[in-house]
Amino acid sequence: MTATATVPAARVTTAAPRRRIWSYWRFYLALSPFYVLFAVFGLYPMLSTIVLAFQRWDGLSARRFTGLDNFAFLVKDPTFWQSLENTVVLFLMSTVPTLVLALLLAVMLQSAVRFTNVYRIAYFIPNVTSLVAMAIFFSSIFSTNFGLVNAALRSLGIPQQDWLGQPWGIKIAISTMIVWQWVGYNTLIYLAGLQAIPKDQYEAAKVDGAGAVRTFFAITLPQLRPVVLFTVVMSTIGGLQTFTEPQVMVGNSGGTGQSGMTVVLFFYRAAFLDNDYGYAAAIALSIFALVLLFTAINWRIFRGRGEDR
Repeated sequence: MTATATVPAARVTTAAPRRRIWSYWRFYLALSPFYVLFAVFGLYPMLSTIVLAFQRWDGLSARRFTGLDNFAFLVKDPTFWQSLENTVVLFLMSTVPTLVLALLLAVMLQSAVRFTNVYRIAYFIPNVTSLVAMAIFFSSIFSTNFGLVNAALRSLGIPQQDWLGQPWGIKIAISTMIVWQWVGYNTLIYLAGLQAIPKDQYEAAKVDGAGAVRTFFAITLPQLRPVVLFTVVMSTIGGLQTFTEPQVMVGNSGGTGQSGMTVVLFFYRAAFLDNDYGYAAAIALSIFALVLLFTAINWRIFRGRGEDR
């Protein structure tokens, strides 16, 4: 009698979780469009890119498996290494000034009394403006004969420069545009983090006689560490995928000496101009690895020591 009594109990125990799972089928159905779209437009392209990186395909003929030939050619390709160097240099020239200026503007905006909302809207406008339109605008600003930058230099008695015709001029023009585009966005992120810091900490520091600089490094910056980590990681992901700015400002060739050729622009040229999709897939995987590497480095540098445990 004991054995016959335990068998139905076991069946009820195993069947109950199944019934509980199927009772939520409406919620799974409501979430299914996201997973379907992710599988079609996210997961499948990623898996297809990985497979394509080991093949040779021009978009029309049959695919041909080539093993590691694409990666072997990528390592020996001087254009790839130059594009990688340009990407890292542009990333450093744009990301560091962007985050520093954004933090300073956020501190100033935090202490502002009047027209705070007007400043916030003004800072965010570049982020919602068309990227192509901004690239054309900055191309005209850095124009050799009619650009505003050279006009300012001539008014100061300084010879005008061919900004978009020399390697470092191209990098300065592109990085300036990136700074102008993203400094407002990061300013609002930092401002939200500043508003979350308790006011009593600043009052206690003021009572102790701490100045503005000491208060910033002792209270503001440590409290903003998670926000700084977020902005650094997001800026790293975006900065290493720079594409529209150099393509519009200097063209698909990367400008003089290919000094504006970024890794993503090199990927675009290999895929849609040279029709070498297998090689382009290998470049895409290298971009993914580069973003992961720099993100891991930034995470290691900026995270708190207490998170190591």
